Amino acid sequence: MDAEKATVIEFDREMAKTRRMLEAIPADADWNFKPHAKSMSLGRLAGHLTEFAGDWGNHTLTMDKVEFAADHKWEPYAPVNKAELLERFDRKLAETRPALLATTGEAWDRNWKFVFGGHAWIDDTRWNVFRETVLNHMIHHRGQLTVYLRLMGAKVPGIYGPSADEM
Repeated sequence: MDAEKATVIEFDREMAKTRRMLEAIPADADWNFKPHAKSMSLGRLAGHLTEFAGDWGNHTLTMDKVEFAADHKWEPYAPVNKAELLERFDRKLAETRPALLATTGEAWDRNWKFVFGGHAWIDDTRWNVFRETVLNHMIHHRGQLTVYLRLMGAKVPGIYGPSADEM
């Protein structure tokens, strides 16, 4: 199997797992819940997961550089309810997947940069950025969400096999 085909299969598989984790958030969840003072709120963490299916993934695939001035005021997305969260996730995923299918050949080898305030925070090949900053980063935060779910008393769905709640 070639790497591009394998990447599409992995992307689809990991996005489906991420959606299943978002679906596990209780309808009456406290979107301001934080397991620790330094943690993101549940709403911000869930919103961040939509960014990998959406803007992070899409920009990595369709642009060579994302640059913000030092005084840029970024407004992080945090949903107000689960229905809004899932709608956004699905909508953003529908924008990113065609970009993934269209990214082929040497486009993966081209340089990609994320620059903030004149400092390059990411400067690597599109392939490495997509693998590390989109897929792996999303998987990391999805793992964090499992802890939030457990602490809130919600059932945690299995991702790479059954969870303790499914046994």
